[in-house]
Amino acid sequence: MICRLLMTGILLGVLQLIAGASSAQNDLDARLAAADPATGEKVFRACKACHTIDEGGKNRVGPNLWGIIGADVAASKDYANYSKALRDLGGSWTMERLDEFLADPRKFVKGTRMTFTGVSEAAARADLIAYLNASGPTPTSFGSGQFAPNEQDSTTAPTELFGVLVPGAGAEETYYNCTACHSERIVAQQGLSRDNWAELLDWMVEEQGMSELDQQTKAVILDYLSKNYGEDRPNFTN
Repeated sequence: MICRLLMTGILLGVLQLIAGASSAQNDLDARLAAADPATGEKVFRACKACHTIDEGGKNRVGPNLWGIIGADVAASKDYANYSKALRDLGGSWTMERLDEFLADPRKFVKGTRMTFTGVSEAAARADLIAYLNASGPTPTSFGSGQFAPNEQDSTTAPTELFGVLVPGAGAEETYYNCTACHSERIVAQQGLSRDNWAELLDWMVEEQGMSELDQQTKAVILDYLSKNYGEDRPNFTN
């Protein structure tokens, strides 16, 4: 009798695990079917400080991500700086794995060198995965859209993706380039002149390994920071 009860309990536990996995898969399938690679490209801007995604692109702090969907984990022949934790993970980058990883990289791969905090919004992760999927030799189709952008205007990323930063021209560029390595709250707590912001950006590149910004993007970011987080700190965030 006791053995039968134990077996019943074990069976129920297994069924619950299967049901949970099936539910998570169905949720991801639904999100991917509605995903927009054009919006995902904007989400990817948070990754561009450390990664390129064009075919044959150079490695930066992290490896080039062309064709990452379905690729073996930590297996780029041209990149030698993978963490031991990532190498030990093994397997391949399925969309399910990427969804979990992108939600919280340091939780999914304990010991990873990635400082990126992740993409908490589930729909934004799906958009990002759709963009990564489109940036490869054999993209997979999702639902009936087959990578057709949503009918809504996707020229501007949703403002909620910019965290605590004040909306305005330059918020998008500032958010995506800064949050690759740290929270946007660190930016919002500062109050510097344009020259001091410029000096800080140069220091981040020279001493902290940040990828150098092109002059146009740098100018947009400096305009935004000096206007919204200048010495008078008009938008100071605790």
